[in-house]
Amino acid sequence: MTESVTTEASATPPTPAHFRCGYIAIVGRPNVGKSTLMNALIGAKVSITSRKAQTTRHRITGIQTVEDAQFVYVDTPGFQTRHSNALNKTLNRTVTGTLGASDVILFIIEAGTFGPADSQVLALIPKDVPCILVINKSDRIKDKAVLLPFAQKIAAMHDFSAVVPVSAKLRFQLDNLQGETKRFLPENMPVFGADDITDRSEKFLAAEIVREKLFRFVGDELPYTSTVLIEKFEQEGDLRRIFAAILVERDTHKSMIIGQKGARLKDISTQSRLDMEKLFGGPVYLEIWVKVKSGWADNEAGLRAYGYE
Repeated sequence: MTESVTTEASATPPTPAHFRCGYIAIVGRPNVGKSTLMNALIGAKVSITSRKAQTTRHRITGIQTVEDAQFVYVDTPGFQTRHSNALNKTLNRTVTGTLGASDVILFIIEAGTFGPADSQVLALIPKDVPCILVINKSDRIKDKAVLLPFAQKIAAMHDFSAVVPVSAKLRFQLDNLQGETKRFLPENMPVFGADDITDRSEKFLAAEIVREKLFRFVGDELPYTSTVLIEKFEQEGDLRRIFAAILVERDTHKSMIIGQKGARLKDISTQSRLDMEKLFGGPVYLEIWVKVKSGWADNEAGLRAYGYE
C-alpha cells in the first residue's frame, strides 16, 4: 500500500462546484529542468535535481491543491537516446506511457536551445492531448528580443495550446503557467487529500534523496549506472531509522563514493539525513553502505526488483 507524503495536517475544506483535477505530464530531454520545475510548482522538493543528466529515473508525482483545482504533476525521466541498455529502455517506456495517460502535457525546452533530442521528445507527444510549450531558463537570455523569434520558431512545430517562458529556478511566470494549465484540466473531484504533496512513500523519497547527494558529491566521476536501495526503514515515534545501500557496478566506483578515509560517503550521508529531516519533519538516523553488483542496469528482472517500472 502506498502512503502519501503530506504537509502539516489541516481541516479539508468542502470541494467547490466546478472543481478541476487532472494529470499533467512534464516531459523533455534530459537536463532541461523538469524536476526543478515540478518542485517549484508544488512548493516542495519531491523530485531530485542534479546537473548530471539522467537523474530522474522514475515517474514522480507531485501534487498541488488550490481552492478550485488539484494539479497532479508527473515528472518523467528525460527521453534517452544515447544508450540502449535495459535501464534506458525502461525509462523510455515510462515516458511514453505517461504521455498517453495525461490530461495536459508540459513540453519543457531550454531557452535558445532546440536540438535533435528535443525533436525526438516532441515527436512522441500525442496530437489529441493539450500540450503547453514551456521555455525554461528564460532568465538566461539577456536580449529578450531574441526570445520571441525563438519561441515562434518552436511553436510552429506543433499545435501547442499555449507558449509560456519561465524560470523554474527563479519562479518566474509560474503563476501564468499554472493558469494556462488549469484551463485544460477536466472537471473532476480531487484524487488526493488537500495536504498531499506526492503519492510516493517516504521509503522511496529517502532513496531518491541519497541518489541526489550521490550525484552531487561524486558528479561526473561516477557513471550514471548506480542506484540506491532502502534495505530497512523503521519508524519509532518521530524518529526514522533508515538503512540504505548504494549499488555500483565496479570496485573502482565504490572507492570513488567512499572517498579518502570515508570523507565523501560521510558528506553524502550527512546531507542526505538533513534533507530527509526537513522533508519528513522529524529526526532521522541514517546508515549507508556501498555494494558492488555488476550488470544490474542491463538486467530487466533485476530492474523490476529494484523498483523500476
